[in-house]
Amino acid sequence: MTPSIYDFSVINIQGQEISLEDYKGRVVLIVNTASECGFTPQYQELEQLYKKYQSQGLTILGFPCNQFGAQEKGSSEEISLFCERNFGVSFPLFEKIEVNGENTIPLYRHLKTAAKGLLGSERIKWNFTKFLINKQGKVEHRFASTTKPMAIEKNILELL
Repeated sequence: MTPSIYDFSVINIQGQEISLEDYKGRVVLIVNTASECGFTPQYQELEQLYKKYQSQGLTILGFPCNQFGAQEKGSSEEISLFCERNFGVSFPLFEKIEVNGENTIPLYRHLKTAAKGLLGSERIKWNFTKFLINKQGKVEHRFASTTKPMAIEKNILELL
């Protein structure tokens, strides 16, 4: 049986282990984020989508990552504070992770295999790559960093 995101656990930004099974039956958008990136303003649209559709079953999960241009240098506390202060982020954030290389967390190994990027590449190219997951925990779409969150609103609505 093909794994789903529900087969994985991750550590939230407060240091607690969270089973992704907690999001069963919800549409989930998973994003690798960074605080000092040209795409950082996407936090605003991610938060808009979250507020607009949370009650209908959308969850957004943000995974800070420092692998691209060292654009996420802060501690978990600093990242959390930055996101809250600058963008009013209320969706769940997780501890800083690696999305490429030998220290890639198991969830991201799964996401990259389930939804390959351009020309079949599994590698994450930059911050704010987005994976849209259906209510059964299966990866439906992968979106590039350049795809603005509001541009995938129609994809989210199809799954809600």
